[in-house]
Amino acid sequence: MKTILAVVGGALALFLTIAMFGGAGWTHPPMAVKQTGFRGTGMDLIRTRAGNEALSEANRAPAPADPADAGGEKASAVYENVQVLGDLSAEQFNRLMVSITEWVAPQQGCTYCHSTENMASDELYQKRVARRMLQMTQYINSSWKENHVHQAGVTCYTCHRGNPVPANIWFDHPVQGAGRFRPRNNSQNLASPEVGNTSLPYDVYQAFYQHKETSEDAVRVNATTALPETKGKPIQDAEKTFAIMISMSQSLGVNCTFCHNTRSVAQWDTSTPNRVHAWYGIRMVRDLNQDYMTPLTSTFPRNRLGVLGDAPKINCATCHNGANKPLNGANVIEPYPELSHPTISVSLPTGEAKDPIPGTDKPTPKP
Repeated sequence: MKTILAVVGGALALFLTIAMFGGAGWTHPPMAVKQTGFRGTGMDLIRTRAGNEALSEANRAPAPADPADAGGEKASAVYENVQVLGDLSAEQFNRLMVSITEWVAPQQGCTYCHSTENMASDELYQKRVARRMLQMTQYINSSWKENHVHQAGVTCYTCHRGNPVPANIWFDHPVQGAGRFRPRNNSQNLASPEVGNTSLPYDVYQAFYQHKETSEDAVRVNATTALPETKGKPIQDAEKTFAIMISMSQSLGVNCTFCHNTRSVAQWDTSTPNRVHAWYGIRMVRDLNQDYMTPLTSTFPRNRLGVLGDAPKINCATCHNGANKPLNGANVIEPYPELSHPTISVSLPTGEAKDPIPGTDKPTPKP
């Protein structure tokens, strides 16, 4: 009996060996591995080559429009109600308007924002929102250039990708309150794409991305000493931290070691520079949501608001779309210098917006 089992086992092993080397579908696809940290720590970004190519193709920046003459009459002299870009020449202004149409509403065309009866009219909410988004783009490229977007910058296409509404936006989640026969669910145990379809809390964007006044240690749940010296954070906070980390990983198409050292995820001095960029990125998102998106609540029609009546807001995926560098790190702002700095301020109706150029004081990463 032992002899028979040995023969069968040997034959099976031989078959599996032959299949492994020669059988289609038995080997893993060609892999692309990029080391992101110290050798021997497993800090690698691992994707298939085909996946890398598909991701790169999906994040290809469009070719910029041909340059326009900066001479001639100003846009504000040629057209009515040009409140933000009036200092551009008429040709430069038209070039940017054509580019924005291609970036945001290629199917709908100019009339997505402009009235066919009167192009200068502000009757369409899309135009009023677009005006504010132009200012937000200028603000990002100037105030957040040093600490986050750097030389690459952003344009409308970075988020919109040819769609009037960016694919990755978020709204406040209604709290599932306790009823007579239903306990409070603590905003979890309900699969949500925001947290990788896990049972982790799904309201983490509200907790971490909505307000600039969010506590500096809101995400940190690790102790800084071997033994506790003070009362620690509850397990619910740890679950929210795991949830936001999963969301960021999905947004950038990376794993934990893209930012963190495997030996100690909380330790700053052995983390990668990507962690500092991410730290500033979180604060940039809070800045934009509080000063640009939320004030537009009264501008959007009800059907464009969330179930709680809140305006659409930004998260990491809004710009990154699954790539660690939006649009593969292409320098998209150089061909459009008019989007690289604030131009003319605009006064919007009361309740629609705050100061168009908010303060630029930003903190330093807290260990």
